[in-house]
Amino acid sequence: MPKHLKKYLTSFFALGMVFCSLSCSDSEPEAKIVMPEYFQPVMDRDSVEGMLRILAAGHSTFLGSEYGKVNERPVMKVEFDYNFSVGRHEVTCKEFNELKLVQIPCDNDSLPATNVTFYDAVLFANGKSVKDHRDTAYSYTKAVFDTEGHCTDLEGFVFRPETDGYRLPTEAEWVLVASTGWNPDLSWNSGNSDYVLHPVCSVKKTGNTLSRKAVKEELMLCDMAGNAMEWVNDWLGYFKDTTILNYTGAPDGGSLGERVVKGGSYRNDLTSLNVYSRGDIYTVTSSTRADYVGFRLAYGKIANATWLSSDGSANGSRVLSLVSSSTMQSLVGTFSAKLAFRNNVSGNLSFVNYASGRSTVREIHDTLSVYHPDISPDGSKVAFCTKSEGVSGRSELYVRNLDVSGFGLVKLDVESAAIPRWRVTEDGDTTIVYVTDAGNNKNDDSFKATSTWQVSFANGKFGTPKKLFDGAYHGGVNEKLAVTGARLLRAKVARKGETLASSAKDEVWYNGEQACNVSLSKDGSARTLFLDFGGKTGADFVGEKYRTHQRLLIADESGKLVQSVAAPENYTFDHSEWALRNNWSDKENFAVATLTDLEGSHVRIALINLADSSVVELIEGDDLWHPSLWIKHSGHAGGESTIDWDSAGVYLGDGHNLEQARYRIKIQKFWEQLDRTEVLMVGSSRSEMGLNPDLYPEWKMLNVAVSGIDGHRDLNFIRNYALKHADRLKAIVFSVDLDNWRGVEDHWALIRDFVPGYIYDENHNHWEDGIPEGFVDAVREAYPAEDELVEQFSERGNIWSASRGWNSDPVDVLFDSVFTDKQLEFLDSCLQEVEALTDIAAEKGIYLIGIIFPQAPQYANTGSFGVYGLQRSIAVEKIQWLNDLAKRKKHFILMDEYKMGYHNYADEMAYNRDHLSSVGAEYITTRLVDVLKGLK
Repeated sequence: MPKHLKKYLTSFFALGMVFCSLSCSDSEPEAKIVMPEYFQPVMDRDSVEGMLRILAAGHSTFLGSEYGKVNERPVMKVEFDYNFSVGRHEVTCKEFNELKLVQIPCDNDSLPATNVTFYDAVLFANGKSVKDHRDTAYSYTKAVFDTEGHCTDLEGFVFRPETDGYRLPTEAEWVLVASTGWNPDLSWNSGNSDYVLHPVCSVKKTGNTLSRKAVKEELMLCDMAGNAMEWVNDWLGYFKDTTILNYTGAPDGGSLGERVVKGGSYRNDLTSLNVYSRGDIYTVTSSTRADYVGFRLAYGKIANATWLSSDGSANGSRVLSLVSSSTMQSLVGTFSAKLAFRNNVSGNLSFVNYASGRSTVREIHDTLSVYHPDISPDGSKVAFCTKSEGVSGRSELYVRNLDVSGFGLVKLDVESAAIPRWRVTEDGDTTIVYVTDAGNNKNDDSFKATSTWQVSFANGKFGTPKKLFDGAYHGGVNEKLAVTGARLLRAKVARKGETLASSAKDEVWYNGEQACNVSLSKDGSARTLFLDFGGKTGADFVGEKYRTHQRLLIADESGKLVQSVAAPENYTFDHSEWALRNNWSDKENFAVATLTDLEGSHVRIALINLADSSVVELIEGDDLWHPSLWIKHSGHAGGESTIDWDSAGVYLGDGHNLEQARYRIKIQKFWEQLDRTEVLMVGSSRSEMGLNPDLYPEWKMLNVAVSGIDGHRDLNFIRNYALKHADRLKAIVFSVDLDNWRGVEDHWALIRDFVPGYIYDENHNHWEDGIPEGFVDAVREAYPAEDELVEQFSERGNIWSASRGWNSDPVDVLFDSVFTDKQLEFLDSCLQEVEALTDIAAEKGIYLIGIIFPQAPQYANTGSFGVYGLQRSIAVEKIQWLNDLAKRKKHFILMDEYKMGYHNYADEMAYNRDHLSSVGAEYITTRLVDVLKGLK
């Protein structure tokens, strides 16, 4: 154990003993608790009502654990140079509802406000700031709400730590405060809560009440452990074995958009409550809601916030996307769009793939300095150079894959190559045009000493470079025109009936006035886009004077000005470029440019629609250069005129959660593989992780199981999707999740929220009479799941999982083992549905195979069937009912692989307390195939 961690834990234990000594005795001591210096409240005009002032400046805490999960390791030290305030307790139902954002049911006004999304908490914080006449700490461009009024997405969401306003505490702040006097014995947990929330600050230890005489009321911090789990401010990121100043989490949510929750809840076992845990049993995103997750507020600015990127680098700034994938689709007509640019702070290539669900900015980290990235015609690669326009000298040219890995790096072996531009020749060859020097072109002799070249690129390799002509025409080249600008707007124009290669004249356009950032369209219109320096020619065309780069100008093929677009107020343009469509016949009416503020910083990247001169901000950062936007031509889904293609096949939308994204991936696989699937696997994450369809390709299996336990969801899919499209099916395999077929979590409603495709399927009887022409293509082109999620699954839906053992998670019971009457009715209704589906399947000659998946054998020593409960005696009855069903119905087969905990699934076959690893999946899938072989 590191010395610094040992020292921390020693002092941490001593503080806990102080609290325990006060609460564990039979009498209530009168002695006054001596709090650490940084925990003393400051009661002056800067104090915030209901909060404690934390004098954290000059102090530190530790995040993570040497023995925790992957995202909880390693231990990381966080230092503070600022003070802040934190709520004495979680925001209550009364406090939350009084703000009238969205009403949540309250049996008691003093209960924590739970069943709220992260964004609900953010809007509450902003609303309270406005109410108290303070600045708001969060900004956004658009809010999305579900049918119950809960906020599921804030497009363009930005946390502004430099603001003095109400907000959620950072994870580091929460741990610093919670670590002082941490004592889970004084918590509402599964051992004393009866699995329900309790009013804030009401915790009792059996036979003892937390002394109110020992600690002044204004010094009390309540329910840091247990009762309601708490949202904190951070995106979930990984720790690093280092010291970070003012840590505020990851810069963004990554591909999954994961958030951090802390403290455990009333349904957690006492032994599992700790300060370092960061998540829940399910993946937590900003749209997650649970009746055991609430929040407390913090207040105060963080002047020197630090974010820790996925590569372990600490940054004092972020690059954030301001529009969602669906907004981008509404702007350019397709989700298939990519934006690449230079992060001038790091010098690295950054990009956004809008066809990857969440419009998250990614950065490729290496030692190359990236200028003028240009995305290839197919969108898969990016070319760039190492010198900027207007700067003379040797430059290198590279091509690499446009993805997170950045693999496939290839260098062009020439003396100097600058400002690459992809070009598809009339012969259909993919080439890159470049120049030998991109410096100032004002001097004729210097300009003529440079030259323009072209090199083919295919199969990841460069061909032999070919000189096109003298002069560095780095603004673009087609068969009739070449343009450039780095002081003067120069053009090489082919004579009538000739080409540039055979005969052309060199011209200076724009009356010889200063111009730069020249870009030639590739749509055949030969329009030239450029910026100027507020010259007379531009002012005469616009009809008024303007500042340098305040206007985006467009000239026709002869150099005559035909259009101008004004920059937004308080900004000017820079680094202007045409957006590239992969279909050259489409007229290009989109451009991108950086927006420069009054201080000269390139703080935004914007999309310019030349059809209506609108400007939409796409990216925010400290210094962003050289944007390149690629847009894939996408034909609208065809088919029956009665089909609404804005709804058909649309199985995902903005603000989605992980479960929705996984279901979107799986349902696409279902539709795509209808004609070749013979064994369909359905159910919860136990089926998703526990069955491997790739092991026996001859059985043509497909795994469409998705995380989340809801018998209604899974049996609904069998009835309305599987059995209605069962022409080739021989068997449907599903998980029988007796411990959580209790109806407390409506996962089917969760998946359908704001996703029109499922409702549209229902309204068309789930296409029982046949899917319409173009439907599968519509599914493919609709709002996509994140690339990183899609890549987790094989073609047939298999996902790999490590062997961590049955004890990798606490073997506790998350719900009361005793089902209520209503929950038992739900369980019985699921079992009756199994029987009804068996009859339908029998008519089609299909077998239903229900699997009771193994869980940790330690549950055999409890009164619970499994992790979510159900009395063991009741479980025995239900399993017997299923065995009797198998005897009565030939087409139903029960595989009880759990055997009430007395199974033969070894520790190396388990991922955690109720899921198999890939090793276990191989074992159980082999047993399934043995059953399939016995079917007649």
